[in-house]
Amino acid sequence: MQAVTVEEPEGEICDLDPPAGSTQAGGSVTLAVARSRIRPPFSVVLAAGLYCAEFVAAAVLCSLYRKTDDVIWLGFTLAFMLLPALLIQLALTFIHRDLGRDRPLVLFLHLLLLGPVIRCFEALVIFIKAGKIEDEPYVTISRKNGLKKGQGGLMEWEIGRSERNLATHRDAFKRTAVIQAFLGSAPQLTLQLYASIQEKYLLPARLAVMIIALISITYGALVCSTLAIQIRYDNYKVRMRPSAYLCMIVWRGLEIATRITALVLFSTALTHWVILVGVVNLLFFFFLPWVEFWARKGSLTQDVEKNFSKLGTTVVLSMFTLLYACINMFCWSAVQLDFSHRELIERKQRWGRLAAYYAARFVENFLLIALWYLFKSDFYEYVCAPLLAVQLLILYGLALLFMLLFYQFCHPCRRLFKYNVHDCLHCVCCRVGWRRAAGRSRGKLPHSYSTAATMVLMPEEPLELLGPRRPQPGERETDIVEDMTEAA
Repeated sequence: MQAVTVEEPEGEICDLDPPAGSTQAGGSVTLAVARSRIRPPFSVVLAAGLYCAEFVAAAVLCSLYRKTDDVIWLGFTLAFMLLPALLIQLALTFIHRDLGRDRPLVLFLHLLLLGPVIRCFEALVIFIKAGKIEDEPYVTISRKNGLKKGQGGLMEWEIGRSERNLATHRDAFKRTAVIQAFLGSAPQLTLQLYASIQEKYLLPARLAVMIIALISITYGALVCSTLAIQIRYDNYKVRMRPSAYLCMIVWRGLEIATRITALVLFSTALTHWVILVGVVNLLFFFFLPWVEFWARKGSLTQDVEKNFSKLGTTVVLSMFTLLYACINMFCWSAVQLDFSHRELIERKQRWGRLAAYYAARFVENFLLIALWYLFKSDFYEYVCAPLLAVQLLILYGLALLFMLLFYQFCHPCRRLFKYNVHDCLHCVCCRVGWRRAAGRSRGKLPHSYSTAATMVLMPEEPLELLGPRRPQPGERETDIVEDMTEAA
């Protein structure tokens, strides 16, 4: 006998064709109960591989710094290597709740900073054994409303224990990838790029650390975007096309690379002032969610961990806010925090905050590059400084362009948008045009006959010669609403 539970219906949005074996009737899709296909844990392997690669490369670089007695570079490199590693072990232990279970070997490997390795091995073992298990004692029948190319309906399939365990591992490694990216890789890349400019040469080990760190940060930002979509549209099973991933990779890669380059160039010219820039950014994004929470006069959520006290919950939320601030210092986090909500994430999409963030960040990068150009050292005499500054601004503009392309054409839930990017840009352009037209009409003096109504009697013509009939105002408004609905 199999124990069966039924999940509540959810929606599914994807751009793929309906699955084989489905029946279509009246625009609906119905799928009989079938075993869900278990996907390989590629994200788990990738996150664990990036963790191990960056840790080993940073350890090799530390040994080189120790041989050359570079105490400052050694200390910072070691700190940015060990801090995220310790936080990742705590996060994995917290998510899998290993402290209340009898697993001494797993806890010992976590103490050796090998937690991601053993977790990846567990996920691979679960995936290998999943195909050999014919009947599981407990399955879940998932019913979800599908929306595929305009056809909606109900789909059902079984989810076994192996797939649920793999989903737990995937969710855990997504969070550890974000921690690794913005608490370790981003500071590490900034430090090594600054050290290369100051020492005027590039070590092979340092170059390897920089490349791995850039890949890790880009992957972490990609995970932030996908997690934001999944949390915001949790009633839908979201599937993204490869073109959407490609667009997000280019968008996030250019955004992060230009941001870190601007910070490093500014630090080479005004070393002490970059500390002020970093602290102001960190404190602003750290206290922003708390100020909004106090302004709403809400209460802290109790769903973080039921065994925690009020102080423990506050400490966990503070660490979560620190990660949020570090993400926003280097790129857009794609989410807004809400401490009164169960998932700590605000569901509503704030397009105004997105526009304000990128506008302020573009201005800040422009000021950092301009100040570097004014106070740059003699080292940059062999570099075309104006061309470098223009290239950085153009690359950041390209990042914004790919972001707009993603939200307009590649976002998996773009059909649920009330307004898309095209509507917002059209609205802004119309407002600018109306203001210019109003200013011109105010500045011009009326002519003697310009405002006088003139009636001219003309003979009536047959209806065939009058050309196409112009729509009435009500019809035109209806057409506009229909067009905007189709575009959304």
